Amino acid sequence: MTKLNLNLVKRNTVEIINEEKLNEDKEFVVYCGYEPSGDVHLGHFVTITKLIDLQKAGMKVKVLFADWHAWLNRKGNWDFINETMKKWEKVFKATGLKAEFVVGSSFQMQKDYFEDVLKLSREITVKRGLRSMQQIGRDLENARISQLVYPIMQVVDMKYLNVNVALGGIEQRKVHMLAQEYMKKIDYEVPVFIHTPLIASLIGSGKMSSSEKQSMISLTDDYNAIVKKLKKSYCPEGITENNPILDIIKLIIFPLKGKFLLERKPEYGRNEEYTNYSSLEKDFAEKKIHPLDLKVSLAKELDELLKEIRENAI
Repeated sequence: MTKLNLNLVKRNTVEIINEEKLNEDKEFVVYCGYEPSGDVHLGHFVTITKLIDLQKAGMKVKVLFADWHAWLNRKGNWDFINETMKKWEKVFKATGLKAEFVVGSSFQMQKDYFEDVLKLSREITVKRGLRSMQQIGRDLENARISQLVYPIMQVVDMKYLNVNVALGGIEQRKVHMLAQEYMKKIDYEVPVFIHTPLIASLIGSGKMSSSEKQSMISLTDDYNAIVKKLKKSYCPEGITENNPILDIIKLIIFPLKGKFLLERKPEYGRNEEYTNYSSLEKDFAEKKIHPLDLKVSLAKELDELLKEIRENAI
């Protein structure tokens, strides 16, 4: 059995729960689930990039297109969800990720699966179920029963996908903690949970989201659209916290390219190539890098990275 590259596993993670299991001598199979709604954007690209890391580290990768979850979370009707799913698979494959792609409805209506959902529904309180949806549910002030079924299905998915590692953004933590507590009730070993940071919204509040077009960059946006959105984006001089420009560079550019070229007009100084993120962040914090130079440089780096994806996905 190939030993995992743990440095690669841990890169750009907020936390790893049950990390000690990664030292076990066995095959590791990781999955990440996605609701097919809206555009595939840079927020999704963070976990896609992490899946590429985990694949390189020695894990087998599965991607779940969670069509029933999208429907339960009121993300659209079935025609919209099915059409979106076809587009998403093209985009995901165009990123270079070599994964097994699984559609939720291909297994989620099986009798055994549904029996496990009902078993957990007897154990988990309404209050706990709603709490697990706080970061991912829509309009929870008027929560539907379907949004209580959602997290239970997410726990059961791990068993029927036969995975021992679950990847998600940090917003998935509450659902994963539900799995941590209740997975054994359906006779399945608790997985390792890996959580990534979230990319801040381009408009400066909340996370990047496909429901707010100006908050995100789609993986199929062209150069002009990227430039337009980045120039308007939140990036206060010297501020590194909740800075979407720095988030994109740290979580996408460096993992995939290993470097970042900062370009300046000659009258404002020389170009500089950074080979590690910490040096770039330090210079930005010390106001040695102007936000506009960072944005324009990022637009070029992103366009180069997304060009092949656009060509293969559209």
